[in-house]
Amino acid sequence: MGVSLGRGNGRLRKGYTTGSCAAAAAKAATGILYETWTEGTGFIEIPLPQGGRLPIPVAQIDEPEPSLPPQVKAVTCQVIKDGGDDPDATHGLTIRVSVFAIEKGIEIGGGIGVGRVTKPGLAVPVGEPAINPVPRSMILEAVKEVLPDDGGVSIVVWVPDGEKVGPSTLNPRLGIVGGISILGTTGIVKPMSEEAFKDSLEPQIDVALAAGHRSLALTPGNMGQRGLQRQGVPSEAVVLTSNFIGHMLDACSKRGVEEILLWGHVGKLVKVAGGIFHTHSKVADGRREIIAAHAAVRGYPLPLVKALLEANTAEETVHILTEAGYRELFDELAEVAAIKAMERFPRPVSVVFTDLKGEPLGWSQRAKNVIKMWNPVTP
Repeated sequence: MGVSLGRGNGRLRKGYTTGSCAAAAAKAATGILYETWTEGTGFIEIPLPQGGRLPIPVAQIDEPEPSLPPQVKAVTCQVIKDGGDDPDATHGLTIRVSVFAIEKGIEIGGGIGVGRVTKPGLAVPVGEPAINPVPRSMILEAVKEVLPDDGGVSIVVWVPDGEKVGPSTLNPRLGIVGGISILGTTGIVKPMSEEAFKDSLEPQIDVALAAGHRSLALTPGNMGQRGLQRQGVPSEAVVLTSNFIGHMLDACSKRGVEEILLWGHVGKLVKVAGGIFHTHSKVADGRREIIAAHAAVRGYPLPLVKALLEANTAEETVHILTEAGYRELFDELAEVAAIKAMERFPRPVSVVFTDLKGEPLGWSQRAKNVIKMWNPVTP
C-alpha cells in the first residue's frame, strides 16, 4: 500500500526523511548495477518501517562518491530531500548513494557530507558514519528487493553540501562532525511536528551521561549556554531544551540523571514557577501575573503590584523591582520554580534566572552550591 504525501484536509504537506532518501537512492543504484531496475530516472518505491510503501523520485548521475578509487565500477543515484512543509535544515539537500559490487552481502558506509560520531552515548558507535539504526535498516530492506540472491553490494551514502549544513543542526552539540546525520524513525516527515523536535533534543542527555556527567544543566537556548560556560559549567553537561522544559525533565528522569540545574532568562523560566512546563507563548504565558501574584502575597505596595501587571515584558518587571528595592523577589521565585520542577523530576533541581545579558538575576537556595560543584572558584 502506497503512502500519500499530499496535503489532505487542508493540512500541511508531509515529506520524507534523509533515511528514506538514502534508501531510495541505494535501491535504485543497486537495481541499475544488477539490471533489476532499469528506469534510471523516475519514482522508486521503498518499504517503510511501520508498514506501507513510499514512492520517491530518484535520478541516476555520472559522478561517484569522491573517495572511491577510479577503477571501481560504481553506480550513483540521488534524491532531493523533500521535507514537505516542515522548515527542516536538510530540505532541498541532495542525498546521493554510490554502490559497487562485492562478492556477498550488503555493506553500508558514509562518504563526504555524512557526519562522523565522535562522542559515546548515541545510537551509532564512535567513529562510525552518522547513519542511524532505522535508516540503516531501511536501506537494507530496500536494497534486498533488487539485489540478486548471489550478489553483494557496497553502499556509500554521501551528501555534497552536508558539511556546510551540518553546523546548523544539533550535530555539533552531539559530537557529530563533518556533515549531517541520516535520520528518521518512520521514513515520513510530519510538518511542524513537536514530537520530532522533542525526540531530536533527547540525545544530548545520552551524550552527557556517556561523558560521565550525572548532574546536568538545562537551558532553553544559546544565550543560556554561553552564560553557563562563563560560570565554568562543562559544555558536555549543558543540554538545550528549547521550550520543552517539562519534556526534558521527564527524559532526564527516565535516564537516571541525579540532579538538574535550570538556567535561563526570567521571561522563560518564571513560567515554571507557575507550573508551566511548555514555555512557548502560544501555549501559555502568565509571566507578569506570576511575578505580580508573588509580589502581592509578600505584601509589596499595591501600586508596585499594579505596575508589574501592566509591564510590557518580563525584563521591565526586573527594572521595576530593582528600582523599588525588591529585586530579591527573583531569588524567591527561583526557589518556587525549583520546587515546581521537582514535581516533574523527583530529584534535586536548582534554578537560576538571568537577565537579557545572560547575567544571573535570581538564585534558588541550592543553585550556587551546584555551580561550585562544576566550578569550585565560582564566587
